[in-house]
Amino acid sequence: MNRDNSKGKVLIYRTLIWGAIQLFLFVVIIARLYYLQVFEADKYKTMSDENRISARILVPPRGGIFDRNGVILAGNRQNFQAMIVAEQATNVDDTLAKFKKIMPLSEAEEARVRRDIKKYRRFVPIKLKDGLTWEDVSRILLAAPEMPGVIVEDGLSRAYPFGKQMAHVLGYVAAVSENDMKNDKDPLLETPDFKIGRIGVEKRFEKLLRGKGGNLKLEVNAVGRIMKEIERVDGVPGTNLQLTIDSRLQQKAYDLFGEQSGAAVLMDVNSGEILTFISMPSYDSNDFVLGVNQDTYSRLLFDEKQPLINKAIAGRYSPGSTFKMIVALAALEAGVITPETRFGCSGKMELGNHLFHCWKKQGHGPLNVVEALQHSCDIFFYETAQKVGIDKIANMARRFGMGKPTKLRFDDEKAGIIPDKAWKLENLQAPWQAGETLIAGIGQGYVLTTPIQLAVMTARIANGGKMVEPSLTKVSKSKIEKFKDMKINKKYLDLVKEGMCSVVNRPGGTAFMSQFDYKGQKMCGKTGTTQVRRISMQERQTGIVRQEDLPWKYRNHALFVGFAPQNNPRYAVAVLVEHGGGGSSVAAPIASKLLKEALMLEEGN
Repeated sequence: MNRDNSKGKVLIYRTLIWGAIQLFLFVVIIARLYYLQVFEADKYKTMSDENRISARILVPPRGGIFDRNGVILAGNRQNFQAMIVAEQATNVDDTLAKFKKIMPLSEAEEARVRRDIKKYRRFVPIKLKDGLTWEDVSRILLAAPEMPGVIVEDGLSRAYPFGKQMAHVLGYVAAVSENDMKNDKDPLLETPDFKIGRIGVEKRFEKLLRGKGGNLKLEVNAVGRIMKEIERVDGVPGTNLQLTIDSRLQQKAYDLFGEQSGAAVLMDVNSGEILTFISMPSYDSNDFVLGVNQDTYSRLLFDEKQPLINKAIAGRYSPGSTFKMIVALAALEAGVITPETRFGCSGKMELGNHLFHCWKKQGHGPLNVVEALQHSCDIFFYETAQKVGIDKIANMARRFGMGKPTKLRFDDEKAGIIPDKAWKLENLQAPWQAGETLIAGIGQGYVLTTPIQLAVMTARIANGGKMVEPSLTKVSKSKIEKFKDMKINKKYLDLVKEGMCSVVNRPGGTAFMSQFDYKGQKMCGKTGTTQVRRISMQERQTGIVRQEDLPWKYRNHALFVGFAPQNNPRYAVAVLVEHGGGGSSVAAPIASKLLKEALMLEEGN
């Protein structure tokens, strides 16, 4: 009996303990629910909304690019795209097969589509083809019932109305790379098929042209399907950009070059504003917007005339005789020559065991600096360079903007080379030789410049020694007033300008055949011809091979720099024709016509 009572007490005790545990757990659950529903209510409401609401980025329209007169150079055009929504397709393989019967898909395109279908959620539209015409859209819509999941969307794509004529100025936009996203955390870059500036103005002013993305909030169901739009905040469109380029002069330069290879830069000598900026041959920026095909890209890449390189800023060339103004100014400033100094030219000069030749075999006779520039006498500048020395020549060249990139801030711009004794020791671990000074004195040897640098040099000579900088955007009057004076004696600059005017406007000048007189306004300038192959002594004795008889790649480069009008100059130009033969016969005529066109357009003719 006592045993039964004892068992009953134990059972009651255990029941009470279990009941207490259950009560405790119940109180804990109630307390937890109360805490979650009261104290954490806002947090979980937000989490619930995040599961219910899908946020998307709205891509703003890219800013347009215009020339100095408001002519559109780069804009946006309507772009129809065929898309596939995997979730809505009964069978993706079957849909793709039917689509290819209407619109061809390359193997690369189909591989990209299948890759994107696996990468993104099944309700996300994946691009099949873009750049569709109205005819393409009609064919797709007619066949749409047989291709479940295929839709047509309307968007914007970049368009370049001038195509090849503006390619090296503007560059182009292209798809975002993984590296781009690492360096730029803008969420816009994560938007499928988003395009950014790859080179040229499009890249230089990318942030300005891109704008800021907007936001779109959509209510979605449990599987992510869109139910309705909740909120839309439109982005900020990209800023329109006006360049200093004159599309009319750009067109003129393009036409003047024809099939020739090279570059030309025309700029305002006082403001630095660039009116013409061309590299030849060119490519069509439109080819890169939707993705250039491999055949087109390979053809551009392996073309011996290198159309993908912007030769105006990235082509490095010996300046040849266009460098002689720098040598003259260095010598005048150092006092080693005067306006009256004369050197005799017999056609050759001896230094040690080496002979240095003038381009004119029989020589020019005695010449002063103005006459030496007029006739482009090599012997005069050999003598001058020897007297002044390479270090002073290099210093003067750098003051005129050579040997360093300009302030255009293009990634592909090259600095060029202005050598001196220290440069050779550092780069070639060898001492400077006297003969190298002579070669540098006529702009060859180690000296390398770009067409944009030659244009800047010419502008600084023409404007009387103001340190003007090139610009593709409007330069304010206050900035023009802040250009530093180079502190070069105006008499020396006038003397050099007189020599340049003699080159074009006096009989015997190397560019006399390219002169013009437009209402009393004339051009001044300097020709240059640079060798790309060494002429042997044997060839000099037997007869130098004519340029037209040489393969294209062995012909001399042709150069011309100039300004107009001769009094109160406003425009400076630099023209380089790769393997063109001679500066007087090829480059000078292009520069002459371009400068005359600028003067005519200025007056509205």
